[in-house]
Amino acid sequence: MDKRKRKRLVIWGIVIVVLLIFSILNNKILTVSEYTFSDSRIKEGFTIVQISDLHNARFGLHNSRLIKRIKELSPDMIVITGDLVDGSHTNIGVGVEFCGKAAGICPTYYVTGNHEHWLDNDEKTELFDGIKNSGTIILDDKTVNIDICGNAVQLCGLDDDSLYTDMLRDLSADLDRSKPVILLAHEPQYFEDYCKYSPDLVLTGHAHGGQVRLPFVGGLVAPDQGFFPEYTEGEFVDGGTHMIISRGLGNSVIPVRVFDLPEIVCVHVKGE
Repeated sequence: MDKRKRKRLVIWGIVIVVLLIFSILNNKILTVSEYTFSDSRIKEGFTIVQISDLHNARFGLHNSRLIKRIKELSPDMIVITGDLVDGSHTNIGVGVEFCGKAAGICPTYYVTGNHEHWLDNDEKTELFDGIKNSGTIILDDKTVNIDICGNAVQLCGLDDDSLYTDMLRDLSADLDRSKPVILLAHEPQYFEDYCKYSPDLVLTGHAHGGQVRLPFVGGLVAPDQGFFPEYTEGEFVDGGTHMIISRGLGNSVIPVRVFDLPEIVCVHVKGE
């Protein structure tokens, strides 16, 4: 082999190694995005940590790095907004183990994503029994009144199959509007529908941050929104409703992230 060919092989080898390292870092570096939500009905501030779209991902042995970062945020409540597992390469144990560790930190609530509905019946039974036994509360199509740091709050959850039905309308009919309403719902593209029933804070995921994020453009593609989607990350406000979208932690159909680091969302709730 002549020198030119060897040089080309070396260059291509370096390029491949750099791209491999870049890909690993883009999928394994945990980031925290912090938000503040203010409401005059809040007496004592509290902290919510949101985990979304884990998709069986592991950050350290038994998700030790993920759990450590969550603990460092000192949450008063943890919410899991769907796609705990992945419907195409399912590992129930990873999701259930995470729920157990999360529930050991503070009260933890969960709603389904679309991937949970892709499981077969035996897998669903195993997953939901495991979540219940972990101490995590499944909040699909339910509202619970909770006391968190001395604040009376209504926590409302939607099953992913209920996002395009009248379920939120029905749940909203029984809400006490003297108390803040926090809604957990997996998919953000229904923002206008959520706003019709005036929840104060909506926590969602599903879009994976657009999977590939381009400078000055944002997310490239998201499920159910197609190319150049509107709702991929961050905070959106319409009237009195604030929606926060998590970029999530894991991957599914598209197996890598580009300029789209896995994200833990931390919401500091305080009085005005």
